[in-house]
Amino acid sequence: MKTLTQYCATLWLHLIILATSLSWIALPVYGESADSGPLYHLVPRWLTLLILVITLVWVVIPAHAESPAPDGHEQEEAHSEEGLIALTPEQIKHAGIAIERVGSASIRETLPLYGQIIPNAEREHTVSARFPGVIKNVAKQIGDAVQQGETLATVESNESLKSYPVIASLSGVVTQRNANVGEQTGDRVLFVIGDYSTVWVDLSVFPADFSKVRVGQSVRIVNRDPSITGEGKIITILPVGSSTNQTTTARVLLDNPDHQWVPGHFVTAEVVLSETEVPTAIRHEAIQIVEDQPVVFVEGDEGFEARPVMLGRSDGQVSEVLKGLQVGEAYVSTNSFTLKSELGKEDAEHGH
Repeated sequence: MKTLTQYCATLWLHLIILATSLSWIALPVYGESADSGPLYHLVPRWLTLLILVITLVWVVIPAHAESPAPDGHEQEEAHSEEGLIALTPEQIKHAGIAIERVGSASIRETLPLYGQIIPNAEREHTVSARFPGVIKNVAKQIGDAVQQGETLATVESNESLKSYPVIASLSGVVTQRNANVGEQTGDRVLFVIGDYSTVWVDLSVFPADFSKVRVGQSVRIVNRDPSITGEGKIITILPVGSSTNQTTTARVLLDNPDHQWVPGHFVTAEVVLSETEVPTAIRHEAIQIVEDQPVVFVEGDEGFEARPVMLGRSDGQVSEVLKGLQVGEAYVSTNSFTLKSELGKEDAEHGH
């Protein structure tokens, strides 16, 4: 709040400025008579300038020095709002942000390998005619889904001349068809049906890693699309290696209920060699780098805070937290880069 002295000083400043303006307007230019203007005798020009400078020193500088700085509470309150990002539930959902709790987890030591998906031979059946005859009808084509007991074709027996159905021996997909209307069945395979609800993954193991791999180990499989992953176990190590690249095949059984693992495709894999339990851990993808420091976005009452953390061991999926987070705290585990982007926008605005 301004004091009485400051009000008087401001008024005095305004009067001096007015007087200065009048004197500069009224004074003659160089070479004119001193009597050419009625206001010439008001105030000499040099004296007016001197008074103006003194007034500025008296009013402006003290007023600036007396301006109260924000107290510690205001500074602390302003600082506490920095770095907080407030989002509505709709915004969180739209951004695909997932929130989890800090807790214990297992850090895995893994062995990276490469392999290929192949059909599970134990779930492939061949279908032939029970009695030789003429094929009268074909009901299924390659790629058609079939159920166990469903009719694939109709055959007229050469001996009895009676027709009978050729049926599917398991549920799956027709992968081969060697039957056409009017042909003799003979003893050949008419259909091959594959059940791809499970598949095999053949992994190539080089000699240097052979001693690390054994039956029963867990394996994480990553598709060509890295968003598709699966877990399986090594069910066998083939007794015969490859003479071409000197590798041994470790076979993994992998569930495939959605048929997202296609036989013939190449994959990468991580064989789990050991697991270590840690008390405080987060998903590795939650970590972002802000100002060359790892941070995790923690959910609070006022919004999301970029919390600096000290990290320990990591297997690329889970990371140990040594400092910065407490067990039970809610943090952004998925799409945390969205919050990093919002934080960058706030910093840019403050910079202006």
